[in-house]
Amino acid sequence: MNEPVTSESYAAQIRRLAELSARVRAQRDEAHTWHAQQCAAAERAVAEAEAALRRAEQELVDAREEQERVDAEVADLWQSLRGRLGGSGRRAGGPPAPVPGATGDPAPLLAGVRDLLVRTRQPGDLPGSVNPLLALCGVAGAVLAYALGGAARAAGERYGGELGVGLPVLALVVTLLGPLVGLVPAKVLADRRHAVLGPRPMTVVLVAGLVTTVALLVAGR
Repeated sequence: MNEPVTSESYAAQIRRLAELSARVRAQRDEAHTWHAQQCAAAERAVAEAEAALRRAEQELVDAREEQERVDAEVADLWQSLRGRLGGSGRRAGGPPAPVPGATGDPAPLLAGVRDLLVRTRQPGDLPGSVNPLLALCGVAGAVLAYALGGAARAAGERYGGELGVGLPVLALVVTLLGPLVGLVPAKVLADRRHAVLGPRPMTVVLVAGLVTTVALLVAGR
């Protein structure tokens, strides 16, 4: 036959039940906290992964745009180089292909190439070896101007009247401009050599033309 439950044993059981309930609530709260932390961590991980994906996609778009800009600039520089080389440049074909595995920023290299092309495009002065040709231009210009002046004087003497007065003056002006006439063929010579007609070449032409003009005027008296 079962013994009756005393008040003391009943109270002890109530305490144990309360302790178990408190422990269960604590474990449940701990489980809820852990679950919330795991969800928050998962959400952060997903957000970070999405942000990294967006950055990667933007970097890919930027890289493609940069590649297109670089390819366009390379094509432009290659076209300029081919034009500079003439016929041999046209036989060179298309621009060189990118080097596999190449790293680094291509902007400084392209800027260096463009600067080199600009500097080589700028014409230099005519060398001193063409001074005889420049002097010949001055002499030829002076002779041509003197011949035109002589023709004008002869026409003035032939027709007389107002022409007889005006043409000799015109003839003198044309003759005195003879040294300047030599600058025209000298400029053509400089253009063919892709050079500029600087102060020194101009001085050679003008001095040769002036000496020739003076000599012709003295001889024609």
